[in-house]
Amino acid sequence: MNLGMILLQIVALFMALTFHEFAHGWIARRLGDRTAESQGRLTLNPKDHIDPFGTIVLPAMLILMKSPVVFGWAKPVPINPFNFKNPRKGMMWSALGGPVINLVLAAVFALLFKVLVIANVYVEPVLMFLVVAVRLNVFLAIFNLIPIPPLDGGRVLVGLLPREQAYAYSKIEPYGFIIIIGLMYFHVLDRFLYYPISIVLRFLGIY
Repeated sequence: MNLGMILLQIVALFMALTFHEFAHGWIARRLGDRTAESQGRLTLNPKDHIDPFGTIVLPAMLILMKSPVVFGWAKPVPINPFNFKNPRKGMMWSALGGPVINLVLAAVFALLFKVLVIANVYVEPVLMFLVVAVRLNVFLAIFNLIPIPPLDGGRVLVGLLPREQAYAYSKIEPYGFIIIIGLMYFHVLDRFLYYPISIVLRFLGIY
């Protein structure tokens, strides 16, 4: 992998993670929680969302290892559920904002790619960036929708379940990443992610 491709992946990842966290905070503010705004986290400035390991070290390791998938995470935007009229529903909608904005970004980048191709504008670095950005945003959206807390999908499921079941399910959050790592180790997650990601990419016309 050449330096140019590495830089494209880094820029695309920073953009995807920044918009992802901004969306969480923006929806939380719309629902009554201004915690992210008061702490200066309601911003599209990437430096305010950088997590040293999740945003820099892990993606760099994956790139150097020539991993077929490059991903990471940003510093979570602070949200106080007690500022919502309905804490569970507020957390659900604010959690859903991250994956949704990633899918929106993927659709926008895919549209730009098609427009440039139709217009016969073949600027290779730009086209490569758009393809990388589409794939990365789709992967982050689908990955974060896995219904295991603390991933966004887990918070969405907690918001949809009846109160008693939601409370019981939320107790697995401290072990969420251990469960995810285990699923990745046994390649269960690969099969779980492959089909929805493939379907979305085909819909967007990016393979």
